[in-house]
Amino acid sequence: MARYATFEKATLTFLEELAANNDREWFGVNKHRYESDVLDVALRFIISMQDPLRDIAPHFTAVPTRVGGSLMRVYRDTRFSKIKLPYKTNIGIQFRHERAKDVHAPGYYLHIEPEQAFVGVGMWRPDADSLRRIRERIVAKPAEWNRAVSDASFRRHFTLAGESLTRPPRGFDADHECIDDIKRKSFIAVRDFEPGDCLRPQFQRMVETSFRSGEPLMRFLCRSVGVSF
Repeated sequence: MARYATFEKATLTFLEELAANNDREWFGVNKHRYESDVLDVALRFIISMQDPLRDIAPHFTAVPTRVGGSLMRVYRDTRFSKIKLPYKTNIGIQFRHERAKDVHAPGYYLHIEPEQAFVGVGMWRPDADSLRRIRERIVAKPAEWNRAVSDASFRRHFTLAGESLTRPPRGFDADHECIDDIKRKSFIAVRDFEPGDCLRPQFQRMVETSFRSGEPLMRFLCRSVGVSF
């Protein structure tokens, strides 16, 4: 297998057609295309990320299985959604912490669809206990937090994202120097790519470089929730 894996034009074509025909009948007829053009391609990318990820962050995993691994399911959970379309029209790959089944932990994420592609690092909407622990560490160690999010490589690649509270969370000082960050509901950072970047030979290197640059935030969050980076 080549050192670097890429996605294929057929991958994006299938996702475009799925968006236009998001129903079970069409998917059933075209499931063989999903398996060859999306599933197999994504699993090859995950396999290709195993050694680099082990070097970047050894406690995070790249698991190339069809179910329960790094590749997120194509089937949407429509039980509590007003949108009843049955399939996701993007590829979502999440490289989780080795303890993710036992605790809420930060993660690395890759998102690909025809209109956009991006990588993310951090914790999206962490559970209440993890959120409290992150906020408390920011309060206790503001210099450590500021070093993490002002790191030159981190800032060159990533932008902090996600929703925030309009008011300080209960029990936290509204005048704290980091109150704007303490009000965050998610602690994630995102780097956007051009939609076609995933087809380029250097795309995996771009993802790896991004993940390396996310280390300051990931290390801070791991310390906050008590897991190894």
